[in-house]
Amino acid sequence: MQKNFLSQQFNAGTLAENSTACPANATICDGTSCVLAEDNFNQTLSIVLSTVLTIMLALVMFSMGCNVELKNFLGHIKRPWGIFVGFLCQFGIMPLTAFLLSLAFNILPIQAVVVLIMGCCPGGTASNVIAYWVDGDMDLSISMTTCSTLLAMGMMPLCLFIYTKMWTDSDAIVLPYESIGLSLVALVIPVSFGIFVNHKWPSKAKIILKVGSIVGAVLIVLIAVVGGILYKGSWIISPKLWIIGTIFPAAGYSLGFFLARIAGLSWHRCRTVSLETGMQNTQLCSTIVQLSFTPEQLELMFTFPLIYSIFQLLFALLILGGYRLYRRHRIKTKTNVEKTAQKEDSKSSVIINGGFVSDEMK
Repeated sequence: MQKNFLSQQFNAGTLAENSTACPANATICDGTSCVLAEDNFNQTLSIVLSTVLTIMLALVMFSMGCNVELKNFLGHIKRPWGIFVGFLCQFGIMPLTAFLLSLAFNILPIQAVVVLIMGCCPGGTASNVIAYWVDGDMDLSISMTTCSTLLAMGMMPLCLFIYTKMWTDSDAIVLPYESIGLSLVALVIPVSFGIFVNHKWPSKAKIILKVGSIVGAVLIVLIAVVGGILYKGSWIISPKLWIIGTIFPAAGYSLGFFLARIAGLSWHRCRTVSLETGMQNTQLCSTIVQLSFTPEQLELMFTFPLIYSIFQLLFALLILGGYRLYRRHRIKTKTNVEKTAQKEDSKSSVIINGGFVSDEMK
């Protein structure tokens, strides 16, 4: 009797120890083996951020459309040299750069694939906002974003087929055509309304543009910060991917600018092409990655799109800051030259007229 009582106490004590050994959120607990509930935090966060981002960017793109002249926009479509240069940058330079970086850093095959997916994505709508702030060609910027998103339907499978053959079967990568289509709709419809407002009520369009450009700039920074803080494990990733995530957008901006300049485009269009090349649709990349790989594979490279997004924004802000400083210096220099010229003209007129020269003119 006493033996049975001690045995029951021992079993109760063992169960108590096992129950404390298992986490509170365990769904099944058998001894030391515990099955935890699936953590859907990242997936839920991604859906929430994507929804908010899509709605807000649609409103921002409406305001960007208020700066587009229908005549100039159609001019780029009819004479698409600028769009063609942007096409070469988007689906020529970026996938090739992704391929070379993957080889140079000798990363894992699954990591190389996500870098290539990023390189094959179309341009993001955030580039339109930054292009506005650097006095770029808004007509070219929006037409490039629209065309690259539309052409991505065919160019993404082609580029992935060419560049991923040495690492994986391109058929294993699921392309969410509905997401690409949604991005296209979220771009074209708001911009179309913006163009219409600019055509009918130009004065109101200018007010909407100013408000939208500020909201857009704040939104881009906010999404990057919130995503960086809230994504669990976002900073636990291979150092090689950190380095690639830093180099890749910088290479996109630089190579896009130089190719546009070699093609003979004007300076403000070179800035536009540069931004359209370096700023990728990182949300689309994240969607493709989540649809294509298992949870175990995702641990190795899921946060690369977030890293790329952060650094593409940082470099875009550096470009914006550098341009603003250059513009301020240029305006100041131009003003000083004009004042000097006015003084010289005043002295000349005084000498010709035989008048006196005041102390201010000396």
